[in-house]
This record gives sequence, structure tokens and C-alpha cells, in this order.
Amino acid sequence: ITDDRGVSVTLPESPRRIVTLLPSLTESVCALGQCHRIIGVDRYSNFPAQVRALPQVGGGVDPNIEAVVALKPDVVLMATSSRGVQRLESLGLKVLALEPRSTADAQRVMGKLGQLLEVADAPRIWRGIDAGVAAAAQSLPPSVRGLRVYYEVSVGGYAAGPTSFIGETLARLGVQNIVGPQLGPYPRVNPEFVVRANPDIILIGQRNVAGMAQRPGWAGMRALREQRVCVFTPEESDVLVRAGPRMAEGARLLARCIADKGGAAVK
Repeated sequence: ITDDRGVSVTLPESPRRIVTLLPSLTESVCALGQCHRIIGVDRYSNFPAQVRALPQVGGGVDPNIEAVVALKPDVVLMATSSRGVQRLESLGLKVLALEPRSTADAQRVMGKLGQLLEVADAPRIWRGIDAGVAAAAQSLPPSVRGLRVYYEVSVGGYAAGPTSFIGETLARLGVQNIVGPQLGPYPRVNPEFVVRANPDIILIGQRNVAGMAQRPGWAGMRALREQRVCVFTPEESDVLVRAGPRMAEGARLLARCIADKGGAAVK
């Protein structure tokens, strides 16, 4: 199997012992019905509930190499951006580096995992996810289409750009992202940029909503004055920021927010 680095990884058989170091990969393996093969996860993998009982071996960026090796995995699934890839390979472990950033990436990764795990219906599972996103888009009233939105994905002003899978979902829902594609998938934007763009709706996680109204000029924005801000719980944010099998659920969360807060913006 060729991973996202372009590296070809050969295994004698479909792996029975898997360590996953990226929540979206953990969720994808479980969506394919193969959760029982996972023997260790990163500290952020928390869905489905059964993976919470598994040994945690650090984060995706900073895996505990010794703990991973001690589990004797047949393969380690992790992000291409992780610093641990070469170290694990140097210790003789098989590593498949897969990092879904866009919707097309998520589809491709689901297919690769289907191949790895010898699950024939991976394309059907993906079609179900895609159909769920389409249904969320169809649930929205025409009146909210074209509304301008700002989605802040993490602390420090990191936004979801149009080329991220979140941005692609927002486009499918018919709204307009205030962040331009030239800025990249998850650019860091300053508070003044958002004030100038003056979005109709702001989407933000509970983890980084504190102090939002105190940002320079933000209190005067219509979205804050008219309370057109969707604040997502940590559990909802986990769904929204992972390019994997819960993308349809994420689209429904976004659609519900847009329908709820968008009505006031249209009037």
C-alpha cells in the first residue's frame, strides 16, 4: 500500500494489531468495523467510546515511541506531519502515514484503509458519508444561501479556509467563507481581518470563545451584536475538525447552526 508520503508499505497479511495516532484514522478503522484490531491510540482518540479503554501512547505529533514499540503492532497508522514516523521505522515497525485534509483526502484514506484491512465495502461506507453531507445541504432554506461565515477552528485565530474539508463542507451548504483560498486550508488570521470582513455568522468552539468580545473591534460586529454566533461544545468540535466518518454529522451540526442563526441575518 502506498501512503501519503508516496512510500510503499508491504505487509505479509492484513494487520491484526494496529496502533492509531490520529483520531480520524481511529474513527475510520472503527467505521470499517475493525475497531477490535486497534491495540493503542493517541491521547485525543476518544470515539467510539470503546477506544477510550485502550492504552494511550502520546499524541500524534509527540508519540511515546517506547510505548508504541512495547505494544508490538503489525502497523502504526499516523499523520504524515508526525515527527515519530522515521523513528518508528528505524526501530523496525511498519508505518502507514495518512493525513486527510480535504474531502477527497478523506475518501482516499477510507479506501486505503479498506484495502489494508481487507474490507470490501469501504466505498459504500464513504458513499453513505457523502450522502449525509448532501442531505444536510438540502435541509437548509434557500434564504440562508450566500451568507458570509467565519469558522475559527483553534485558539490563536486559526480559521478554516475554503480548501480545508471544513471549508468544502461550508461551500456545499451554500454559504460563503470570508477567508480566501489563497490563504491556505487553516490560516492564522488577525482579529482586524475578521472585523473588516464582517461575517454574518461566526462559528467557534467553546475552548476558544473566552475573550472573543474583547478582541479589537469585535464587539461592534453585527454577528456579535445580534448574537449570531454558534458555539460548539468540545464534543461537537471533535466531530467538526476530523476528516473522517463523522463528516456527515459535522455537516448537520453546521447546517443546524446556519439555519438557526442565519434567519436573523437575512431579515
